[in-house]
Amino acid sequence: MSAARILVVDDELEIRGLLKEILADEGYEVDVAGDAVEARASRSLHDPDLVLLDIWMPDTDGITLLREWSQSNGTSCPVVMMSGHGTVETAVEATRLGAFDFVEKPLSLAKLLRTVERALDSGRNKRHTGRALTPSLIPPVGRSRVMIALREQVQQVAPHETSVLIVGEPGSGREGFARYMHSISSRASGPFVQLVGAGLSDDGAAAVMHGTEDAGGSHAGVFEQASGGVLFINGVEELPSKAQGLLVAALETQAITRVGGATPVRLNVRVIASATPRFLAAGASSVQAEMLSRLNVITLSVPPLREYAQDVPDLLRYYVDRLVDEEHLPLRRFGVAAQNRLRNYPWPGNIRELKNLVQRLLILGGEEEIRLDEIERELASQAPATEPLVKQDLLSLPLREAREHFERAYLQQQLILCNGKVGQLAKRVGMERTHLYRKLRSLGVDFRQLAED
Repeated sequence: MSAARILVVDDELEIRGLLKEILADEGYEVDVAGDAVEARASRSLHDPDLVLLDIWMPDTDGITLLREWSQSNGTSCPVVMMSGHGTVETAVEATRLGAFDFVEKPLSLAKLLRTVERALDSGRNKRHTGRALTPSLIPPVGRSRVMIALREQVQQVAPHETSVLIVGEPGSGREGFARYMHSISSRASGPFVQLVGAGLSDDGAAAVMHGTEDAGGSHAGVFEQASGGVLFINGVEELPSKAQGLLVAALETQAITRVGGATPVRLNVRVIASATPRFLAAGASSVQAEMLSRLNVITLSVPPLREYAQDVPDLLRYYVDRLVDEEHLPLRRFGVAAQNRLRNYPWPGNIRELKNLVQRLLILGGEEEIRLDEIERELASQAPATEPLVKQDLLSLPLREAREHFERAYLQQQLILCNGKVGQLAKRVGMERTHLYRKLRSLGVDFRQLAED
């Protein structure tokens, strides 16, 4: 079998040379091109099995070249885009034009080689089946260190068959990461079936999960529906107790028996589940503990949006483009002041809240630029003050009121850590006791009740 041929298109000589050396050492035939002219010539001379294409090049950029190829005869081989400072807009456009995936500069050798292998496998499958290659799902958006590290972790875990538990606050994008993991795994061509934990009851759990069998035939449950692919259990902590037991048994035996049937059905499914951090911190029953021990072979933690707020502008642009494209909503853009305000908003509802905000603003319409005053009106009715301090939108309050909110929450939490003892609290926060008593009363903190609790 002849070695795969890869065309590297990059205007930087050092990067072209480095990639050629690395890929040649891996046994590939490598051609290089410094610009679009050389790339066109190389493709006409040798039909490559894969193109690594830089986005930012002088004269003709990578997106323009990819568009040219897709409009002529289509991209006859997978194209992996390379970029050190790409935007969400370019990612969406490249995916529409058929790009297989993206790698970010500076290049990670391990990630590059994994991506090359996956792209070549997809190209071979396309030629073998004659079916059009479906572009891989766009990776979860974000250029922060947190999101880059999480995407790399998902890419590391995806090729394996082990169960995965994705932990994160509601609305944080747990399903998005599950779908991304599925899209880059060996099961990508199989189904992605979602089971919502809160949607099951004890009485109906067996039929939904295992399916049924009667004189009229068999009816597949979610385990069989997901055969060859992934079963994603959204909110595993909300599964009723009977469903948790059925899940444990299925994971242990790798088989199920339909309701009304007698013959076990072997499973061919990967299980990915999501849960909230609070569920893991709480005490678990014996069934829950057994379930978690089988699900969390690998645990991925998806952070709340407030922990990578620098990605908010990219996320706003991404959802604007997506909603305009999918729902044909009017195009609007967030002004700089509006983006900065939203970067400093705590997003108690996480990614879901951000998407809903964008959707609402596009549906309601208005001037093309979304201004700060419009954002302030949208954020006017926010989470109640009972939310944890980290989730409160203090920027929406006058300085004095914001300071009181902070001081009240701060002293309440510190008092709990001091077991309700004001003397210990005074030492801990560095305040004279008489002044501290006065401060607690002015803020309405019932230190006597906290001490009793």
